[in-house]
Amino acid sequence: MARQPVRTVMIGCGGMARHHLRSMYELRDSTQIVAVCEPSQSAYEATAALFEQAGVTPPPNEPDLEKLLVEYHGRLDAAFIITPHAYHHNQAKACMEAGLDVLLEKPMVINADEALSLIDTRNRTGRLLVVAFPGSLSPNVRTAVALLRSGAFGRLITISGVVWQNWGPMTVGTWRQQPEVSGGGFLFDTGAHLLNTVVDLAGEDVTEVAAYLDNQGRPVETLGAVIARLRSGALITLHACGEAIPSCHSDVRVFCERAILYTGVWGERLEVQYNGNKPPAAIPVPESRGVWEQFLAVRAGKQENPCPPEVGLRMARLWDAIQESAARGGASVRVGEAVGY
Repeated sequence: MARQPVRTVMIGCGGMARHHLRSMYELRDSTQIVAVCEPSQSAYEATAALFEQAGVTPPPNEPDLEKLLVEYHGRLDAAFIITPHAYHHNQAKACMEAGLDVLLEKPMVINADEALSLIDTRNRTGRLLVVAFPGSLSPNVRTAVALLRSGAFGRLITISGVVWQNWGPMTVGTWRQQPEVSGGGFLFDTGAHLLNTVVDLAGEDVTEVAAYLDNQGRPVETLGAVIARLRSGALITLHACGEAIPSCHSDVRVFCERAILYTGVWGERLEVQYNGNKPPAAIPVPESRGVWEQFLAVRAGKQENPCPPEVGLRMARLWDAIQESAARGGASVRVGEAVGY
């Protein structure tokens, strides 16, 4: 028998949500967007226009999440939360307690305490929680992780990651530069992909961090330079420039004994180089239509959850340590131990 579509509520209908909706529409046979929760009328109208362009009646909007969860009780299976960072914890907690599986935009939460709270909620309710990091959910990064863990390239020596964007000038006047809502600046927003993908590839805890952050006169940081040590002793470097020319790109290089792996923070490519005299060669991987497709596969039991809330805890603890080091003028600080991961 064919599976019934996953009855879904979209919480947040901003630009990123509309980006996801375009790929979700390709999965319309397995996804039914029953309702949306968006307090901004203009954002809802822009989202409704996407449905109308596809010849589909737009789902109704209930701006009050608490009211929506009561009104639609028993009529929803899952929630996709794409809202400002400070709202993630309470919204994900409410959805899981209402019996919904959750795909939650990155970064999962703004500190380690909130991450621990969501892990507890996941354990207590038995619901699925997947963090929507496109890197960790991509076939490229999952393939890279499998190859690294297999020992095919020998011992991991060091990892270098960089991400850049014209983020500072582009986000002026938005919630992304309001620290009480965003939880941080470029390194915690676009740069969250850098933090997550690098430690995912490393496959072990970060134990020490030394970091510098620079606001460039803005309310939040737009530049970041981080040096860190893994539990094994391997080193990583992270460089985030949010004051770049109009652009949004990344580069991650994993240096091993017998090879160099090349990828990006969104898992946008995967290449390997065995000899400096020859250029890197692409590693073939399966096609993917984005994070929602991967969420559906996890929910259907077709694959393990590559981005559980423990990933959010790992990143939250790393971010806490980066902020502490930067506040201490770049002094080295210890990172909290990961729980159950």
